[in-house]
Amino acid sequence: MTEDDRLGRDWIVARMNSLGMSVVVDRIGNIFGVRPGLDPQLAPVMTGSHIDTVRSGGAYDGNLGVLAGLEVVATLDEAGIQTARSLVVAVFTNEEGARFAPDMMGSLVYVGGMDLDQALQTRAIDGEVLGQALQAIGYAGDAPLGLFRPDAFVELHIEQGPVLDMEGVKIGVVQNLQGISWQRVVIIGQSNHAGTTPMHLRHDSGYAASAIACFVRELARDMGGDQVATVGKVDLTPNLVNVIASRAELTVDLRNTDEALLKQAEVRLAEFLYKLSESEGVSIDSTSLARFEPVQFDTALADRIARHATLLGLSNRPMTSGAGHDAQMLARICPTAMIFVPSVKGISHNPAEFTEPDDLVAGANVLLATLYELAQRGN
Repeated sequence: MTEDDRLGRDWIVARMNSLGMSVVVDRIGNIFGVRPGLDPQLAPVMTGSHIDTVRSGGAYDGNLGVLAGLEVVATLDEAGIQTARSLVVAVFTNEEGARFAPDMMGSLVYVGGMDLDQALQTRAIDGEVLGQALQAIGYAGDAPLGLFRPDAFVELHIEQGPVLDMEGVKIGVVQNLQGISWQRVVIIGQSNHAGTTPMHLRHDSGYAASAIACFVRELARDMGGDQVATVGKVDLTPNLVNVIASRAELTVDLRNTDEALLKQAEVRLAEFLYKLSESEGVSIDSTSLARFEPVQFDTALADRIARHATLLGLSNRPMTSGAGHDAQMLARICPTAMIFVPSVKGISHNPAEFTEPDDLVAGANVLLATLYELAQRGN
C-alpha cells in the first residue's frame, strides 16, 4: 500500500488488459484477471500469488507466481487454445504482513477467515490505516469478496530455502505447509544509569529482550524436527548507550508442521516469559499478531503436479513449505497445491534472491500443463 505498490499494481493491470483479460478489484484490494472459458457455468481454475515484498526483499518472491500465471494466459492465446473453465490470475493484497499484520491478509479476508472491516482498520507499523492506504493508491475496489470460488488453486513460487538447490532437483511438489504463530512481546522495566546502577538492582528490558531471543533459539534446538523460532524485530527505549532500557518491544515467530508441537512451543514460551518477568522485576505482555494452523494440500492435485513434472522430464520431490503463502488460505475453500522452483543458495527476503532462468521456465511449464488439464475438465 505504498506508491511503489501502486506502480506495480498498475503494471500488472495493464498487462492483464493487454491480454484481453477482464480485471476486477475487490474491497480488500485483491486483483483478479479473468480469461473466460467456454462454459461460464463451470467454476474457474485460479493461479497467482502476490507482488508486495519486505523492505529487504528480492525480485522473485510472489512476483513469479503472478507473472507465470499471465504467461500461461499469453501462451494459450498464442496457441489459439480455449479452455472449458475460465482461468483467473490473482494478485493478493499484503501477503507479507511486514507493514500491516497479519500476513496473507488479502487471501485470508477473501476466504472469510478475517472480517473485512477489521482488516481495513489495521494500523501499520508506521501508523497508516490500511483502508485509507488502499484508497490513496486507488485500489480500494468494489467487487464483493469471494467473487470467484475456484475449482482448484495452484500457486507457483520460489522455494525460499536451500533444499532443491542443494539436491539439484528442479521441481518441488508442496504437500503441506507449516503452522505459524507470531507474537508481539512488550517489556516494561526501569530506565536508569548504566554506570551507577548495581547489576542486582536493575530491571533491564534490554536484557529481558535478549534473554527471550536466546530462549527461542534454544527452544527450537531442544524440540528439533521441524520446529523453528525467530526474533526478527527488537526496539529499545530510550535506545541510548549509557542508559538501561526502560522498554523493549520484540516479535517472536514460531513455526511447526505439527499443530500439537506448535502449541507446545507456545506454552513453553509463555512459561518462560512468566518466569523472566518474576526474576527480573519487569512486566511482560504478549499479544498474538497472527496464528495459522499447519495446512495439508490436496493430495490428488499434488500428484497431478508431480506427474506433469515427470512427463516434462523434470526431477521432482515432495516438500513442506516453511513459509506462509496465499495458497494456505485458498486451501480452506478449494483443492490447492503449490509448485516450488529452486532458490540459489536458499536465499530469500534478501536482494540477492535469485532463481536461474531455466528453472523459472521449468516451473512455468509445469504450471501451464497443470492449469490446462484442470481447466479442460467438466463437472
